Amino acid sequence: IDQIDLRDVKIAHMSGIFPALSTTSRAAFQRLMARLVENDILITFDPNLRPALWGDHDLMVETINELAQYANIVLPGIGEGEILMGSRDPETIADFYLQGTRTQAVIVKVGPAGAYVKTKQGTAYTVPGFKVDQVIDTVGAGDGFALGVITALLEGKDLASAALRGNAVGALQVQTTGDNDGYPTPTELAAFYQTEGVQE
Repeated sequence: IDQIDLRDVKIAHMSGIFPALSTTSRAAFQRLMARLVENDILITFDPNLRPALWGDHDLMVETINELAQYANIVLPGIGEGEILMGSRDPETIADFYLQGTRTQAVIVKVGPAGAYVKTKQGTAYTVPGFKVDQVIDTVGAGDGFALGVITALLEGKDLASAALRGNAVGALQVQTTGDNDGYPTPTELAAFYQTEGVQE
C-alpha cells in the first residue's frame, strides 16, 4: 500500500466489506485510508455492512464508524444507520456522520423515496427516487448508487445531481438480474432521464 502511486487518483471509493475479511485486510484498509487522507484525495465511503463476515457485532460497529470519519462523503442506507448508530431517521443518521472531521456531506439512501442529502454547512434536502414498475433483483443497487454519485462528481456536478444520478442507476439496476447488468452507458442514462422528464 505504501508503494501505490496516488498522484492521479481523483476519488477513492471505499467499502466496508474489505475490513470485514480479516485482521490483516482491516489493517491494510486503515493504512490505505490514512494514505488517501495524507494525499488529500476525496474519499467516498459506503458502510456496505455484511454482519456475517464480521462475527463480532460491536467490532463491526466500532470499526465502520471509525473508518467513516476519514471520508469526505459517507453513503449509508437507513438500515445501516439503524445498526450503526441506532436510528432510521435520515437526518439523524446524517448528523451522526457529519461529526467526522473530514466529512463534508452525507447522502443517506432511503430506498424508493430516493436519497437524503445533508452537508456540513447545514444544507439539507431529499432527492426523490424513480418509480420502478417491477423490482427483479436488488443486488447491485447500492453499488450502482455509488457509481452514479461518483461519476457525477468526477464530471464536476453538484451533490443534488450526483444523488439524482445515484437514484437513476439504482432504479435501472433493480430492474435487471445480476449485480451490474442494469448499469447504464451515458447514452442510456440520458435516455432514461428524458423518459422520466428530469434534467441532471
